[in-house]
Amino acid sequence: MTLPDRPVATDSSARLAWIDQARHQAFDEGHVSVGLSPLIERSWQRCLALGLNPRDKVVFDPVSPSRIKQALDKSQSLISASQPVIQTLTRALLHTRYFALLTDADGVVLDVQGALDAQNPAARAIARVGVDLSEQRVGTTAIGACLADAEPIWLHRGEHFFDDNQVFSCAGAPIRGPQGHVLGMLDLTGVSVPEQPALKHLVTQAARSIENALTLASPHALLLRINWPGRLLGEDDDGLLCLDESGLTVGYNRPAAMMLELSPQGPLPHVSDVLAVDTHQLFDRARRSEGPTEVPLWSGLRVQVHAQRPVAGHTQSSLHALPLRDMEAARIRKAVDDARGDVLAAARALGISRATIYRKLGKR
Repeated sequence: MTLPDRPVATDSSARLAWIDQARHQAFDEGHVSVGLSPLIERSWQRCLALGLNPRDKVVFDPVSPSRIKQALDKSQSLISASQPVIQTLTRALLHTRYFALLTDADGVVLDVQGALDAQNPAARAIARVGVDLSEQRVGTTAIGACLADAEPIWLHRGEHFFDDNQVFSCAGAPIRGPQGHVLGMLDLTGVSVPEQPALKHLVTQAARSIENALTLASPHALLLRINWPGRLLGEDDDGLLCLDESGLTVGYNRPAAMMLELSPQGPLPHVSDVLAVDTHQLFDRARRSEGPTEVPLWSGLRVQVHAQRPVAGHTQSSLHALPLRDMEAARIRKAVDDARGDVLAAARALGISRATIYRKLGKR
C-alpha cells in the first residue's frame, strides 16, 4: 500500500493525517511509503538500523563540559561568521515563534538566537549550548538528516522519528567551510507552530551567506569573484575563489565549487588548473583595479572574473561589496546612456532584465 499524493502544507489537517499514515506504514507495517521525502526516509531507516524505537523517551542531554569547550573552541570561525547573519535572519522570524540553532558537524548546539519561549519545556530542552542533537541521540530532525546528507531539509511534526519530537517543526541547511567540508548546520525550529516550509529557502540563503563570510575570512593574497556571462557580480551567488601568492587555491564557496567542479575530496587546485588564463594576469588586473573580464575554462565554457587584492586594515567580509557595486552601477548607467535612455536595449546589451537595471540603479 502506498500513500495518496502528499497534501500541500497549507492543508494542515490533511497533512498531519498523511504523516500519521506514513508513520504507521513505516513503523508498524515495516515499509516506507512512497511520497515521503527521501532525506526523511533515509533518516528513519538509519534510526531503525540503530535499534531506536519511535516510542522511546527522548532525553536532550548536553555533552560533557570539556566537550562543549572543545566544540566552541574548534568552531570559533563558524560562530563569528554566523552571528551577524543569524541576527538578521531572526528579524524574519520575529512573529513566527521559530528560533535559530547553530550546531557543529556532530550536531552539538553552539549558539541559540531568536524569540524563545522560556516557559515552554520543549523549547528549553533543545535551545541550550552543548545539547547533543545528533541523529544517534534524538533521531530524525532537520539537524541529523541535514548533517547526514549535507542537503537542506524541512520537517513538520510527525516527520521527526520519535513520538516525543512531534511538537517540533524545523528547517535546516548545512554550512560548508572554505575547503568544501561541512562544518555544521543552521536550524530554524518552532514548537507547536504552524507549518512554514518557506523557512527551508530562508535557512538555505542564510547558510550561503555564512559560507561566503567564512570564505572571505580565510587568509588570501587574491580574491576572484566568478559568475557566468550576463550576470552582474557582487551578489551572494558569486563564486568566490581565494588564492595565495603563488595562485594556489586556499578557499572557495559552493557556487565556485559548482562552476569550477571542485570537490572537497580532491586536492586544492592551482588557479591555472581551472581557468585557462595566465596567473600573473589576474594579479596584474587586481593591482590595476580593473573590472571584471571574461576568461575561458579548460572545458571551453567562459566565466566572468573580477580579481581583487585584500586591503590592509579591512575585514574580508566588508572589503568588496561597495566598490564592486559602484562599478556595476557605472557599467549599467553607461549602457543606458549608450542606448540613449532605452532601458530595454541596455538590458539586452548587458544580458539582464529591465527589472535588474531598475533595482541596481535604485530607480522606479
